[in-house]
Amino acid sequence: MSGDLQLHWHALSREESLRSAQGRIEGLNTPEAQQRLGEDGPNLLPRTSGESILVLLGRQVANPLILVLLGSAVLALLMGKPTDAGVVLAVVVLNALIGFVQEFKAGRAIASLADMVPEQAMVLRDGQRRGLPASELVRGDLVFLQSGDRVPADLRLIEVRDLQVVESALTGESLPVSKAVPEVPAGAALGDRASMAFSGTLVTFGTATGLVVGTGTRTELGHISELMRDTTQVETPLMRDMGRLGKQLTWAVLGVALLVFLVGLVRGWGAADGALAALSLVVAAIPEGLPAVISIALAIGVRRMAQRRSVIRSLPAVETLGSTTVICSDKTGTLTRNEMSVRVLWTGGAEVRVEGVGYAPAGRLLMDGRALEAAPPDLERLLQAGGLCSDATFTEEEGRIVLHGDPTEGALVVAAERAGLRTQELRKDHPRLDVIPFESEHKYMATLHDLDRGRVLLAKGAPEVLLSRCVRDAQGVPLDVPAVEAEAARLAGQGMRVLALAERPFPGERVSHDDVQGLTFLGLQGMIDPPRPESIQAIADCRRAGITVKMITGDHPGTAEAIGRELGLNSPRGAVTGRELDALDAEGFARIAREAHVFARVSPEHKLRLVQALQAQGEVVAMTGDGVNDAPALKRADIGVAMGITGTAVSREAADMVLLDDDFASIRSAVAEGRRVYDNLVKALAFALPTNLGQAMVLLAAVLFFPFQDGVPLLPILPVQILWINLVVTVTLSLPIAFEAPEPSLMERPPRRPGKPLLGRFVLARTILVGSFFALGTLALFLWEVNQSKGLDPELALRKAQTLAVTTLALMQAFYLLNCRSLKDGFWKMGLFTNPLVYGGILVLVLLQVALVHVPPLQKLFHTTALDAGEWLKALGVSLLVLPLVSLEKAFRRYRASERC
Repeated sequence: MSGDLQLHWHALSREESLRSAQGRIEGLNTPEAQQRLGEDGPNLLPRTSGESILVLLGRQVANPLILVLLGSAVLALLMGKPTDAGVVLAVVVLNALIGFVQEFKAGRAIASLADMVPEQAMVLRDGQRRGLPASELVRGDLVFLQSGDRVPADLRLIEVRDLQVVESALTGESLPVSKAVPEVPAGAALGDRASMAFSGTLVTFGTATGLVVGTGTRTELGHISELMRDTTQVETPLMRDMGRLGKQLTWAVLGVALLVFLVGLVRGWGAADGALAALSLVVAAIPEGLPAVISIALAIGVRRMAQRRSVIRSLPAVETLGSTTVICSDKTGTLTRNEMSVRVLWTGGAEVRVEGVGYAPAGRLLMDGRALEAAPPDLERLLQAGGLCSDATFTEEEGRIVLHGDPTEGALVVAAERAGLRTQELRKDHPRLDVIPFESEHKYMATLHDLDRGRVLLAKGAPEVLLSRCVRDAQGVPLDVPAVEAEAARLAGQGMRVLALAERPFPGERVSHDDVQGLTFLGLQGMIDPPRPESIQAIADCRRAGITVKMITGDHPGTAEAIGRELGLNSPRGAVTGRELDALDAEGFARIAREAHVFARVSPEHKLRLVQALQAQGEVVAMTGDGVNDAPALKRADIGVAMGITGTAVSREAADMVLLDDDFASIRSAVAEGRRVYDNLVKALAFALPTNLGQAMVLLAAVLFFPFQDGVPLLPILPVQILWINLVVTVTLSLPIAFEAPEPSLMERPPRRPGKPLLGRFVLARTILVGSFFALGTLALFLWEVNQSKGLDPELALRKAQTLAVTTLALMQAFYLLNCRSLKDGFWKMGLFTNPLVYGGILVLVLLQVALVHVPPLQKLFHTTALDAGEWLKALGVSLLVLPLVSLEKAFRRYRASERC
């Protein structure tokens, strides 16, 4: 950490801080401030302009397969074949545009960080309070804060009055944090530095004066900005696999093309004829339509995820979810609701559990597992006190219940509502006569009301403070303070925030702190931000799918551990804290990253290091988060998932996916969709590659063995016809695969192994088998037609044979499509009508092929001629043979698999 962050400002006294920052209690004068502004620079975070459009476009063309196609187009132009060149160039432009659109939105996260710094600040300069642009703040300035302000710089607080600050975006702490002037230990975690207010956080209550100790990049927010800038975004597994496959295909195609050219020369072909054959093979072997099919399949996945409240910001992220092996999730708002709920009511004699979710008033009170028909008198007094001695209110906005006020007070109000008490009516019938507001100095609140039992002072606050002011319990018996303290500690050990409530008769008109004495203890209310019920089920589903879930939060260790237990994230070490992580060497850190499942009080660096440590062990990591502190890890993860409701703009910009409902269960659905997309991509690959191999084998056989005809090499398929197969036929038939239903047991199998090649042995074997059949069938009918056409015009005979060859190849693909609906089972196992688009795609293909064969303009463009009914039947008969061939291969594989089991 650089700059002023190296100083432990939170551990310095007020006087030491003023001295170290060269500040004064009367503030800086203008010349001093101007000098420091020149030395340290403005209080701004740097923005990045991002990559230019030309750089983005250039990266799309740098793909090896695209470069080979460009070379082919140039070669076709030199050979006087502008039509072929134009079609190839159109393919290149289409693929480049698709890739460009995917990347155009990247690189704006740091700009969002800069937007969190406010534009104006109230400062003491030249002995006077004045408003100044926040960018002009310098070290040593004194800044005034009040409710609603966004903190303009890192401040060491020197005067505080009931200050509460929301730091969740920076620390992950779900509740407003109370601030104070006294220093805290140097080793305190960021969320425990009560003497500091950090740039970009929000003041929700109280006032304060703070000494500026860090500006611009020297703030905690600036440190995160630097982490973001230094963090490289990893390539998705799919893009790595496609890049590797592209290079392999490129070298293979170039090698075979060179061989074809040399063989042609040896056989006496001219250089132009040899180049034409090599060009034909290049066009045949490269699956030009595959990038478009992949992009369309990913886009379909994006649309399906949007229907499930998940917005994908980059197409490859869809498939990455299906490859995920570890999900590192934030707690607040993702695994939990970010809505405090009272779980336990304790009146001394019995414990009552409170059911219900969020701020909805529906819920039950349970004692010993049985529902209470009505709250007993002592319990009703406890709940009534919580509802009256609070300021929280609720409204319904756009179908959602919205809290106005402190979350802990909101929980008290909802608990009273669940017991049948109507808080609005209570407050109307028993209006507040006087109040002692909550102050961090006293840690309690008191209100005065006329109740049915007379005028009563009600108080709520921290148990350690309020119990010292209580003398009896609700039955009038002297209070057993140690017993109550033990119960409060037990509830706190379960991760709950515990409040004590008390009362006393009070006949006066006004109350003071001296009156909060001699109280009658009413009971304790333990509350927590509860796990979402759907999150518990989603984590169990992920575990069955072989995915490890880890909770990484800036919240308190006790709270994190309690929530982790409820979620089923059992870890033998409990919650591992950021301080414990700092004490580990690299090997120990890697081991804990792998073994532990709950991490608490962690900093942005810890989150980033945990993601990197897991990736270094071969894991594909998804990271969820909503705060600025999550942004570096979101960017580094294989897929970053931000929250759409509670998430900051910074986290959303750094992420690949945004959850519109902030619900972890949506991640489970997205993982299932990602696996479905991956399966369908493999099916598309298994469908497309045999065609390219078959075409390449046809051309290779022609070069090696076919005779010349009038001095011209006899090619069964022309380059432009190959492009018809690769772009029109393959793409038309591949698109329905993108809509294929999920395979059975999709979420009951482990994730695909990291590093496993996309073109595995299974796909390779299927490609060789089917590609060889395609080549044999096409060559057989081509040669048969050539022999049958002896005596006819040689040019017409060759064109008819080539037309029959390309038609046979197209029809074989149509029937092979049925076998690609499932890679291992018969297509009927997927349900005959679960994907009607398959039959629609085949119908469209047949109509297009008929047009290619019989429509004169297409005949001229693609060098085809009409076929009679007998020739169509021959093509159909040969094509049908692919169905039993692949079915037998699947049956053999299933038999071998059962033997191994």
